[in-house]
Order: sequence, then structure tokens, then C-alpha cells
Amino acid sequence: MAEPVSHRRILRIALPIVISNATVPILGAVDTGVVGQLGAAAPIGAVGIGAVVLASVYWIFGFLRMGTTGMVAQARGAGDAAETGALLMRALLIGGAAGVAFILLQSLLFAAAFRLAPASAEVEALARDYLAIRIWGAPAAIGGYALTGWLIAMERARGVLALQVLMNGLNIVLDLLFVLVFAWGVQGVAAATLIAEWSGLLLGLWLCRAAFAGSQWCNWPRVFDRERLRRMALVNGDILLRSVILQASFTSFLFLGAGLGDVTLAANQVLLQFLSITAFALDGFAFAAEALIGNTVGRGDRAGLRRAAVMTSQWGVGLSLVLAGAFFFAGPVLIDTMSTAAPVRAAAREFLPWIVAAPVIGIAAWMLDGIFIGATRTREMRQAMVQSGLVYALAAAVLLPLYGNHGLWGALMVLNVSRGITLAWRYPALEAAV
Repeated sequence: MAEPVSHRRILRIALPIVISNATVPILGAVDTGVVGQLGAAAPIGAVGIGAVVLASVYWIFGFLRMGTTGMVAQARGAGDAAETGALLMRALLIGGAAGVAFILLQSLLFAAAFRLAPASAEVEALARDYLAIRIWGAPAAIGGYALTGWLIAMERARGVLALQVLMNGLNIVLDLLFVLVFAWGVQGVAAATLIAEWSGLLLGLWLCRAAFAGSQWCNWPRVFDRERLRRMALVNGDILLRSVILQASFTSFLFLGAGLGDVTLAANQVLLQFLSITAFALDGFAFAAEALIGNTVGRGDRAGLRRAAVMTSQWGVGLSLVLAGAFFFAGPVLIDTMSTAAPVRAAAREFLPWIVAAPVIGIAAWMLDGIFIGATRTREMRQAMVQSGLVYALAAAVLLPLYGNHGLWGALMVLNVSRGITLAWRYPALEAAV
């Protein structure tokens, strides 16, 4: 008998995800702090550029996490254990092939990256040293998306937490050893991350060992079944297009903000860190929605789907209100912590009300994303994102000339409102299809 959706079950999935997400910014801070001990600006810039280049490239394959979660959760709900293993194998093969391709094409990749983001000769040379080491972790890093997606779908969120703690903890320890003790500099930071990525892949495979317990993972006729591959391609393709539009919207926000002056640009950058905190926190309940919705869809349980959607959203709304309150009361202190420049502090305080409102305004979009991913209604997600992207572009075109940076933040809020409305409008059809 299937376990009913309950608050306990939701928290069992969500809380480890929230905790594991909290470890991510800590690693970035340690990376920066360690190279900062070298006493020069170039190593800091090199690590920053190198990390951004690889994060941007690997991000393309983020669909492996979301698509794997939705499809595996549905297969689990349907009682199709063989398909849960086959789905993981397909995703790992895609991740491995993509990683090998990046290794083989690294010269072209790095050349294109430095053409788009030129740096001084010293920074570029150090960044190339960093990238030449880090690129060998591409199969592990991209494959990790698939493993994480599978663990979430199987409601093994503690495994996700263990994975993040091992990778980030090992990375931090090796950072300190390689850079401060062995004096390997930028190459030491890269080597630490490389070892952490492959260690994470090995632990992830062990945590997902249930998928390899039988012969389903190497049942090649099933793994390469044309219809199943076609469905996987459609789901992942829709998620990729949706994510590209969403990322383009946020990127345009940064570029448009840059045109308003250095102080405004810096203030926006500080405030975007609050949005990152919001995303990391709310992801826990969005991921819980993915797993539980997928499971109920696989069982054909419409009442369970509605219960999962309502209960995970209740937790999401509650957390969004907590975040809004925290930003309201602690926002000025956090701003002062992140910047010592008085003009930047003043500008960030001026626009802080938008950040206070952001979690409440955006919660519908966050939770509905999780619901639609779990149901693998990715075509509707793509369509909703296209519509919302157009609404955002129109809002920015109208509000920015009239209200400056306030108009730009207003347009970003309009984007999230539109995402919520366009997905909510499609929700009844999602429920009716179960």
C-alpha cells in the first residue's frame, strides 16, 4: 500500500534538501577566501572566471536533474522498478557522453569563453590552468545531476544531503591542504574540486545502488527503447528551453541594471544574493512536490496529487513568509555585511522592499514549477515560460524608462507573477489528466 502524503513525509524530503543547499555558498566563500590568501587579485579573478565558465556550461544539462526526478517518481508510483533503473542509466549515459565531449572540445570551449569574457593576460593564463584541471571532472559533475534527480524521486533526500556534505566538505579540506600547505595556488583549488566531483560521483552511485541491484540497468533493449528515449528527449528538451528563457530573463536584468551606473549595479548584485537564498530554501519544498506529484501521477491517484500539491504549497507559503520577515528585519545588517561602500549600502537599502516582497510574490511560480516537473507536463511549462518571458520584456520596456531601477525590479516581480498565473491557469488540465 502506498504511503499517504503527510506533513511528515514532506519534511522528510524537504529539510535535507534545504540543509544541503545551505552548504553550496559556504564552498564558494572558502574557495575565494583561500585564493585570497595568496595576496594577489589575479588568482581570485581566475578562479571566479573559471568557475563561472564551467557552471554555465554544466548548467545546460540541469534538465537531467529535473527530468530524471519527474520520470523516475512516476515509474516508482506505477510500481515499475525496472524503469526506474533504466531511466537512471539513460541519464548517466547522457551525462557521461556530454562530459567526454567537453573534455575533447576543451580548447574550443575555453577559446570561446575568453572571447566572450576577456580578461587580463595574467588572469586568463591562471584561469586556463584552472580549467585544464577542472574539465576532467565534467562527466562526474554532469552525471551528478542524474544521481541527485534519482535520489529525490526515490524520496532519499538524506542521500542528497550526504552527497553534498561529502563533496563540499572534501573540497574545503583539500582547498586548505593544496593551497595553504602545498602552495599549489589556483591549480590546487581546481584539483580539490576535481577530486571532490569524482568522489561525489562514486558516493552517488553507491547511494543509488538499488537501481543497479537487478539487471534492469543493463537491459539494453529497454534502456535504448525508441519510444522511451523519445519521451525523455521531449521532457528534457522542454525543460532546457524553459530554463534558457528563465536564465535569459535574469541575465537581461543584470545587463539592464549595469546601464544604471556602477552603484546601482553593485546594489542589485548584493540584493540578488537574497534571491539566491530564497531559491535555495524554497527548492526543498519544490523538490518535495516533484517527488510526491510524480509518485501520485504514476499511481493515477488524482486525490493524492491534489493533496500533495496543496500540502507542499502550504509549507512553501509558510517558508516564504518567514523569509520575507527575515529580510525585512535582518536585511540592512546583511547588506552591511556584504558591502562596505556607503553608496552601495544606501542604494541596496532603497531597493530592499522588493526583496522583502520577492519570496511571497514568487512562491506560486516556485511551487508550480515543482508540481509540473513531477507531472512531467513540461510542454506546458515551456509555453508558460515563453509567455512570461514576453510579459517580462514588455514590463521592462515600459517600467525601466519611467521608474529606473525600481521599474527594473518591478519587471522582475512581474515575471514571477506571470509565471505563477500562466502555470496556475494550466493546473486544472494537469489534474484532470490523472
